[in-house]
Amino acid sequence: MKTKRITVMAMCVALAMILSYVESQIPSPGIPGVKLGLANIAVIFVLYKLGWKEAVGVSLLRVALVSLLFGHVASLLYSAAGAVLSLVGMIVLKRWDKLSCVAVSVIGGVLHNVGQILMAWALMGPNVVYYLPVLILSGTVAGIAIGAVSALLVHRVDLKV
Repeated sequence: MKTKRITVMAMCVALAMILSYVESQIPSPGIPGVKLGLANIAVIFVLYKLGWKEAVGVSLLRVALVSLLFGHVASLLYSAAGAVLSLVGMIVLKRWDKLSCVAVSVIGGVLHNVGQILMAWALMGPNVVYYLPVLILSGTVAGIAIGAVSALLVHRVDLKV
């Protein structure tokens, strides 16, 4: 792997960690689990500019490091479940060239929330499923915002790696 490619990936992990920290400082809207997903800007950028393997690496490394530095075991479980399902969905849909970066981001946001609900179900039981419609709505709205920013970056940043 080229040094420049590794450097870009490391910068994206660092950026994703910073965005995760910044997001943790934003007051909750009163609904647990509802977040913007700012770190996904870096993940989507890497997915489009470097490829799916690199996006998986950046995303999972960010989840592990942020959980280690700012979270706990439960946050690692929820984040990892959401990140894995989100990544699978985004990778599959990105290969289908008819979908925009925003659409891929929306699917990623929704699947992230589905992954978290599945983990909550495994840990707490099936009653958490009733919370899914709220998270799907928030994942859609956040996915649109994150996808729009990501699309701007993907189109404007010329990366030769």
